[in-house]
Order: sequence, then structure tokens, then C-alpha cells
Amino acid sequence: MSTPTLPRPPVAGSARNRLGLGRDTYKGLPTTLCAGCGHNSITNHIIKALYEYGVPPSRLAKMSGIGCSSKATAYFVESAHSLNAVHGRMPSVTTGAKLANRDLVLLGLSGDGDTASIGLGQYCHMIRRNVDCTYIVENNGVYGLTKGQFSATADIGSVQKRGQVNEFQTIDVAGLAIELGATFVARGFSGDGHQLVPLLEAALAHEGTAVLDVISPCVTFNDHEGSTKSYNWVKEHDSPLQELDFIPAQQEVTVDYAEGTSVEVHLHDGSQIVLRKLGPDHDPSDRLQTLRVMEEARQAGHLVTGLLYINPEVPDLCAREHLPATPLRDLDEAALRLSPEQFQALLRGWA
Repeated sequence: MSTPTLPRPPVAGSARNRLGLGRDTYKGLPTTLCAGCGHNSITNHIIKALYEYGVPPSRLAKMSGIGCSSKATAYFVESAHSLNAVHGRMPSVTTGAKLANRDLVLLGLSGDGDTASIGLGQYCHMIRRNVDCTYIVENNGVYGLTKGQFSATADIGSVQKRGQVNEFQTIDVAGLAIELGATFVARGFSGDGHQLVPLLEAALAHEGTAVLDVISPCVTFNDHEGSTKSYNWVKEHDSPLQELDFIPAQQEVTVDYAEGTSVEVHLHDGSQIVLRKLGPDHDPSDRLQTLRVMEEARQAGHLVTGLLYINPEVPDLCAREHLPATPLRDLDEAALRLSPEQFQALLRGWA
């Protein structure tokens, strides 16, 4: 983990949260993602949620894997701990960090490839263990860093810009989480901060694994075969001095609509999605109702958003393993080692 630096003091006269910190304290480095990327919107919502909830930067640990989404940890709370894990392995290092220091506020950022493909097994076991962590899946249905191939979360029948149709069943990370016994599952849209910020704050308050599946449109165009402007064609026919890339600027896609209603959202590439926000009649504690609502929405071509499911009664991993209140990293050898009497008692118990 990187060593946290002292947070920047808030600007004089600016608003402060319950810790006395200004919002600038929760900002990070300038983004290097494409202009208009939904991931940038999510970052802004994370900054607002952390500021409003009042998370101490010194206790925050930002964990990620590999991908466009995993770069976002650099773009908020520069003074916090941060670790980029191997591709798909964010859940295991997050589990280790929580077991070593249960005082940390763990915030995991992942993508649909990092979670639903190479990291799917680790995602499942993190949910089974109910590690106390806010797990955000920035879900765009494509592998953005490798020019937009379908990811495992792409809907069946969806079409790429070049016309290819996805013929494989989708992996619904939210539905899978509920089936695995997750204790907090929500879905949101990167452009709907009015809904996403409170969901993030609720996830931070939840003791256990809180999964947020956030639909985040990718604005990058495909580098398809047959184009004379593709990387492969240019590299075969030219000797460039530098390897440059250009992504046209796009405006962020935002929506604001009432609970219990639907809205049609037009994305940058001309495609459309229909969002349906859960109403007050939805019971997020009813697991079967939640699965039924999600399946009915899938058949209708809608994407339900909001707090899908929550079960606060299941203990998190630290409580289940009876870890002491003092973080393991702060215990000395004498506290960690069994006494001769305790060791003998343990052996007798196995006999």
C-alpha cells in the first residue's frame, strides 16, 4: 500500500463535513480517462459520498484490479491508502487488508471484465465471506482497454458498433450476488448522481460486502479490422515518431427521474437503454421478490436501479472469525502466540 500523506486543508470559507474537512480533501489526480466516460461521473459521486458521509482519509483504503475502472482510484482522496492488485485479484487483497486491520474503510473499484471474467471466482468467495467492503463494479459491457470486445456482462442480442451480435448469456453480477447470499446489493447509473450518492453512503455504512453494480457507458470507439485508420494498419504502413491516441470529447450522460418510473437514455453511440427506478413498494429485504423483479425487468428490457437487496443480520467476516477489536497489525508477538497452557488445551481438544 502507498503511505498516505497529510490531507490538503480545505479552502477558507468553504463548507466542511462532520470531520471539519472540505470537499477538496477528497479529490485526487486529474483523470486520464476518455472525456465523457461514465467512470469519471462515478468518481465525482464517490468524492461527494465520501465527503458527505465523513470518511477519514487516513482510514480509507482504495483497492482495485486492472482496467479503465481500476485506474479511477487515483482520481479521488489522494491522501488515502491505495493498491492496484493483479487483474481480477482485488477481492483477495482486500480480504487480507481487512483481516490485518479491521479499522480500515475498504472501497473496492472493479470493472465488468475484472469482476465477471478473470475475477469471477474471487468475487463469489468475497461475497460468501461477507468481507466488510464497498465493492463497486463500473459496468460498461465491453473491454474498453482492448477496443470494445463484448465482456461477460454484455446483454444477449446486444450489437457492437461494427455490427457483431452478442450470442452469449450475460452474467448479471447483481443477480449473482443475491443468489450467493450477499447482504447488500444495489444497481445504479453513472449519470444519476441523485440516486447513486445515497446508495454509496448506504454501502459505506453497511457492515459486510456491499455490491454496487453501476452501469457506466463507454464512449471509446472500436479499433476494428478493415479500417485504414486502425492501429494495426498504421503500424504496418508507417514509422510514427510517437504512438498517439485521440478520443473525441463527449458530454456526460445524466438523468433525473422519479421513483417507480422509467426513462429512456440515449448513449453516445446512438444506442438506448431503459432504466426503471424501484418504487416504495419494493421490499429490499425480500430476496425472492428482488430476484423476481430483476427477472421481470430483464424480460421487459428494463434495467432496474436502486437498493435491490439488503440483509444486515449476517455478521461480516471479522465478526464471524472472532477477531479482536485491536487490528492484527497492531498486536505484538506475545499477543499473537499461544501460551503453553493454551497450546496444550488446543491439543487436548483435537484428541
